[in-house]
Amino acid sequence: MRTIVLGGAACGKSEYAEALAVLLPVPRFYIATMMPFDREDILRIEKHREMRAEKGFHTMERYTKLSGLRLPERGTVLLECLGNLTANELFSPDGSGSAAFDAVMEGLETLEKQCDDLVVVSNDVFSDGSAYAEETMRYIETLAAINNTLARHYERVVELVCGIPLTHKGANP
Repeated sequence: MRTIVLGGAACGKSEYAEALAVLLPVPRFYIATMMPFDREDILRIEKHREMRAEKGFHTMERYTKLSGLRLPERGTVLLECLGNLTANELFSPDGSGSAAFDAVMEGLETLEKQCDDLVVVSNDVFSDGSAYAEETMRYIETLAAINNTLARHYERVVELVCGIPLTHKGANP
């Protein structure tokens, strides 16, 4: 089953997605997309890696070019998160730039073929009505297009609001 978990900053979407993935069959792979830029990022990543190991996750880091990732075996995949992956594809020198939408979608399709269950975490970029700089708007529009595409095609869509999961599509586990 394919699930997208959406929500704003610090709403509990990551915790919910991890709890959902733990209910699914092993092996469990956690694909981390946060690119570390400083010591604080490195410490945060290490802390999260240790927390996930206790839940039976094998962490694989992938900042760009998700389509090149090969899982060692089929199982459950938790991808955290599309917001980082999209930003990396758009703005990193290793990313695909203006082809970010296609790169992310191709990567997700490649990943889907390699796993039994896929849980994808993404940021809700639909709530804010402010005007932003051109690059920020490109990011918001690209991530929104990816989120919308996944919501149409995935079997389950869950939004976290203040820590409360609201299932918009599909059944709760």
